[in-house]
Amino acid sequence: MEKSELITMSPLVLAYLGDTVYESYIREYLIKKNCNNKVNTLHKQAIKYVNANAQSKVIHTIENDLTEEEMRIFKRGRNQKSNTAPKNMDIVDYKHATGFEALIGYLYLDKQIDRLEEIVRRGITIIEEDM
Repeated sequence: MEKSELITMSPLVLAYLGDTVYESYIREYLIKKNCNNKVNTLHKQAIKYVNANAQSKVIHTIENDLTEEEMRIFKRGRNQKSNTAPKNMDIVDYKHATGFEALIGYLYLDKQIDRLEEIVRRGITIIEEDM
C-alpha cells in the first residue's frame, strides 16, 4: 500500500484494523504467558488490555514518544466523528482508544512492525503496572 493512500485513509478504517491487530497481539501474549488457561479465562484477561480505558491510558503515557507522523495519525483517529456511541464508557477514553487503534492499524499497513511491536510491548507493561 502506498504511503499516500495510508495518509488519506479513513481513520476509522485504520482503527477498525488496528483493533483486530492489537487484540491479536494481546491474545498471543496471554496464550504464551499461560497456555493452559481456558479460553473463557483468556478472554477475560484480554479485556483488561483491549478496553477503551486501558488503551487511553497507554496512549496518554506514550504520546510524548510518538513521532510527528504517529501523532498526526493518532489525532486524526481521536478527532474522527463516529456513528456509534460508546456504551458504559467515558467518551474521552473512547476517542483516545480510537486514535490508538488508528495508529496501530496505520503502523501495521505501513509495515512498521518493529515500531508496532514496541508500542504493544510498552502498552502491556503500562497496563500490567496498573493492575
